[in-house]
Amino acid sequence: MLTVILFWIIVLALINAAYVVALPSATIFYVANVLLHLVLGFAVTAWLCWAWRRSPKFIPLAAAGLLGIYLIARGATSDHRTALWLHIALAVIGLLTLVPRVRTLLVTLCLLAIVFRFGRTDDRIRNPKTPPLSMTEEGAGPKSPFWPSSSNTNTGGVIPSDFFMDSKLCGDCHKDIYEQWKGSMHHWASFNNPVYKASILHMQELSGTQGSKWCAACHDHAVFFNGRFEKPIKEQLDTPEAQNGLGCVSCHSIVHVEGTMGNSGFTMMYPPLHRLASSDNAALRKVGDFLTYLNPEPHKRTFMKPFIREDTSEYCAVCHKVHLDEPVNHYRWLRGFNEYDNWQASGVSGQGARSFYYPPKSQGCADCHMTKVKSSDPGNVDGMIHSHRFPAANTAIPFVNNDAVQLEEEKKFLQSGFITVDLFAASPVDESKGRVEMRRRASEAPVIASTFGVGEESDQAAPVTIRDVGRVMAPLNAPGVALQPGATVRVDAVVRTKKLGHFFPGGTVDAYDTWLEFQARDANGRILAWSGAIQESGEDGGKGNVEPGAHFYKSYQLDGAGNPINKRNAWQTRSVLYVHLIPPGAADTVHFRLTIPKDATGPITLESRLNYRKFSNYLTKFAFAGKAKAGDAGLDHDSRGYTFDAAPIPDMPIVTLASAKTRVALGVPHWVPVVKKEDRDRWNDWGIGMLLQGDIRGAEFAFTRVTEADATYADGYLNIGRALVQEGETERARPLVMKALQLQPSLPRAEFFLSQIQKAAGDYEGAYRSLVSCTRQYPRDRVALNQLGRILFLQRRYTEALSYFERTLTVDAEDVQAHYNLMLCYRGLGRNPEAAREQELFLRFKADESAQSLTAKPRLLSPEDNNERQPIHDHISSLDTRPVRSGAVTAAASSFRAGGR
Repeated sequence: MLTVILFWIIVLALINAAYVVALPSATIFYVANVLLHLVLGFAVTAWLCWAWRRSPKFIPLAAAGLLGIYLIARGATSDHRTALWLHIALAVIGLLTLVPRVRTLLVTLCLLAIVFRFGRTDDRIRNPKTPPLSMTEEGAGPKSPFWPSSSNTNTGGVIPSDFFMDSKLCGDCHKDIYEQWKGSMHHWASFNNPVYKASILHMQELSGTQGSKWCAACHDHAVFFNGRFEKPIKEQLDTPEAQNGLGCVSCHSIVHVEGTMGNSGFTMMYPPLHRLASSDNAALRKVGDFLTYLNPEPHKRTFMKPFIREDTSEYCAVCHKVHLDEPVNHYRWLRGFNEYDNWQASGVSGQGARSFYYPPKSQGCADCHMTKVKSSDPGNVDGMIHSHRFPAANTAIPFVNNDAVQLEEEKKFLQSGFITVDLFAASPVDESKGRVEMRRRASEAPVIASTFGVGEESDQAAPVTIRDVGRVMAPLNAPGVALQPGATVRVDAVVRTKKLGHFFPGGTVDAYDTWLEFQARDANGRILAWSGAIQESGEDGGKGNVEPGAHFYKSYQLDGAGNPINKRNAWQTRSVLYVHLIPPGAADTVHFRLTIPKDATGPITLESRLNYRKFSNYLTKFAFAGKAKAGDAGLDHDSRGYTFDAAPIPDMPIVTLASAKTRVALGVPHWVPVVKKEDRDRWNDWGIGMLLQGDIRGAEFAFTRVTEADATYADGYLNIGRALVQEGETERARPLVMKALQLQPSLPRAEFFLSQIQKAAGDYEGAYRSLVSCTRQYPRDRVALNQLGRILFLQRRYTEALSYFERTLTVDAEDVQAHYNLMLCYRGLGRNPEAAREQELFLRFKADESAQSLTAKPRLLSPEDNNERQPIHDHISSLDTRPVRSGAVTAAASSFRAGGR
């Protein structure tokens, strides 16, 4: 009888163990089974080892038992995973050896446990088949307490605030991660951030509380998910909830993400055992900690969903890709900042087929912003964890907080070499002769309504400018380069994005100062030219404005009255004056004019610095001391003036991200390019910068030098072909693209541009084959997919074309060109209801061309801003020359007058 009972105890122990391994969950039933596993495991091991004590066969099971005791004492955390799996393996071997009667059951349970534990999960981030027609269809809709954000909870209702405020409890175990998080911008994302606070107060003052919920879903979880955003935030600024920021569970309790449309399209879950885990009762807390260490898998599965690791960049996009619409901006659909799409379409992600450069290994968000650091944290893997400082570009908040460690991390990141500056070329400027220029319209493809840059996720390009190249001297550090006293030259600086996965700069690109500074000095220290100096004072009495004629990298947005969006009031954006951003793996060519005085003393020192300040000087003053004067303001504009004497204003740090310096002798210039193999990429970068501006002939000239520097470099020929295709000279481009394919067969980007040449020639079958070859290697390149669909559409193969446009929507559900072409295909098939829906989506996402009329005011009021708006422009500075300290490029000029034209 005893033997029978013990046998069934073994069977029960096996079933219990299989369940514990196979189906971890944070439930009372599962926790009870974990505790039962201790009892049953100890009983079965003790009995069998005693019964077989005279045989060595008991050793595996005994060893499993000893490992079990070790795991009880030390925990089955990641750093003890070897001990855990050895414990399981030895237990299985021991039972197979000692209890032959359960072998079939044991093997079956083992297989089932493996299938359930490691089987495929559907817990991934995938786009819906079609996006919502309006913001009322996003999230849970207008009846949700969280709308117009797209966020929701697993119950559809509110969550207690304390759930989001228990990060310190997480820090009891995850000490290193907690200390890192405390300095991060996730911690300082809410009303503990003075700039965000000022922005929301301004929004609620003019627009009420409802629209600001859209912001709160990614910034203010302790206030927002508790339903307190119905009340004006100014009445609760000093509450712990408003000062909490984003805590651990803000990211780690998200259990579902709607797709890559961003806009806080996630579901937040309130775990059933939260009250137990966060109890103030010391005994309960110790029990909870013991169980978590004993079996961390339920904790891990609750707070580390598969998509966090497997779809990391898509997961980050849920808050780092946004759009606004009528319930928020009282206007229409408008793309805000967007870190995801330009990454996904680039070579950095490994998904874009048409990039200029590709890294050795594809990278995602966490590879740069959550690098691995040493730690003994319970969640470490091989002694490393992902840093939760999330370094990026916010130097302002740690500076204001006197957080020297976080500030140093931000500076280190900003100066890590992800971007470079090169003073590369010079050309003569003859004011008596204007170069003949002809401008052609850009691509006729539909353009998305966006305040951000549009990169390789679209085939739209800058207007093509045809102008003679003229004489060029490059590189500037080549032997024999000289400048003529009394002459005026155009100096070209090239800014190149290298280890960067998204546009430069990224984020809220209306909110900070990023500019390329240029200075020329003679041997006596006399300043000959200076663009991008910091002005010590301005008309508003402030300090630290960048002179308006500088070359800026930003989105210059306008409200409904043509005023600049300078208070992080993006919800009032109605148009853009210009957007200057550099795509990943690309370059920007910047032109500076320099007049060499006849009495200058050589050599001439040329220096350029790429400077960054978070935040812009005006926004800093507004956030810390801004008080509105009486004036006109409404839902679409704020024309009021502001005073800035209500409080001290911090002098935000300026960080130089990259710089270049070269010395050029005075003498007779020789306008002959010096082409060497080691300068191949410099020529290429110079050409890329001009190509992206639409300076086609300049790009062709540069890329031709690339082929001279390295005749085996396929991209040199291909890039000439790119320029010619953009110019419309497709047949001239054909032999160059074929040469690239000869040097590097099946090069996907060459296949793509060959398809464009074939398409222009009417060879649709050839274009189709080339695009299929391209997408075979890069199946998620949305432009190539759209082109495949377009080729089939032109052949009236509408049904086949639909499949390609639908594939595009799996990458980006808001792709305006896919919706436009789907509309045309459905019309061709006579499927009018589907065509009407696609037309509605197309009209929702396409740009509002009439909004450009708002640019008339700033173009008229500011010649400098109008100059910067032009795709190709020169920067001219005029200032009193005087001796200065060597290297004082960022010092302010006491006497300064500057302008661009």
